[in-house]
Amino acid sequence: MILSSMKPPYTITDKILALVASISEKIGEINASHLYKPATELRKKNRIKTIQSSLEIEGNTLTEEQITALLENKRIIAPQKDIVEVQNAIKVYQQLNQFNPYQLKDLVKAHAVLMSGLIDNPGKLRTTNVGIVKGSKVEHIAPGGTMINGLMKDLFDYLKKDNDLILIKSCVFHYEFEFIHPFTDGNGRMGRLWQTLILMQQYPVFEYLPIETLIKQKQTEYYNKLSESDKKGNSTPFVEFMLGIISESLNAHLQTQSVTLHTEDRISLFKEKIGKNKFTRKHYMQSFKNISAPTASRDLKWAVEQDLLHKFGTLRLTEYQFK
Repeated sequence: MILSSMKPPYTITDKILALVASISEKIGEINASHLYKPATELRKKNRIKTIQSSLEIEGNTLTEEQITALLENKRIIAPQKDIVEVQNAIKVYQQLNQFNPYQLKDLVKAHAVLMSGLIDNPGKLRTTNVGIVKGSKVEHIAPGGTMINGLMKDLFDYLKKDNDLILIKSCVFHYEFEFIHPFTDGNGRMGRLWQTLILMQQYPVFEYLPIETLIKQKQTEYYNKLSESDKKGNSTPFVEFMLGIISESLNAHLQTQSVTLHTEDRISLFKEKIGKNKFTRKHYMQSFKNISAPTASRDLKWAVEQDLLHKFGTLRLTEYQFK
């Protein structure tokens, strides 16, 4: 828990250092192979998995198929509350890039979208006192309502100013956020969403990693680590757990992504990289080590036909430029 204007208590253990090293290595591998932005189809699948898992943790009953149908604006038969939760989550994830993870006002805005039509005061920090009940026992007494503003301000100060690695800070933020419990409802899904958003700033791959799916599979452990950290008065156990989850999700990403990218995916990745600069087929091939010259030619021919590229010169002197 945070005491005013101090760094939240946690220890950087050998386990945390080993996990951070392994995660950094995997992110390096992902960036080197251009896997940080998965193929369009997989992005959509991962997004659906993320929404389904995060809400199932909170008791939502919708399946991935039903969420897909909602994404395509089809009607489904399900409890109204569950449908609204999913529609709200779809909206928030579509707007993900518009939120600044370092601004409390953006967090409040995201909560307003996520909890719209589900609670009386979406997007408002709580001013009342709450206890979190699991079964018949009180699992966690959250800080009093009058302290919330100050605690959240301190938490954002830590996020903005502390020099620890973003991988560690994102986990600490997630724990402290759940501890403070700043809203009357929706804290679980908000904490998980915000950790993703923090990580995305430095590592774009996190936008499409279904970390929530792994948390869902280890839901009991997730809650146990939150409560173990509560008892210890520091977030170390939770940080170790979350870094483990991140590491596993990167493993899964590397395995599924070893499937080759398609023409369209390669062209769109290369466009991000090269911008408006002119380039040759050779430049293009340097970016995708595992494609042959005929494949590169086919890609570029396709992009010219799709009216994405200008083509200058002929044969060996051919150059290209994105429109």
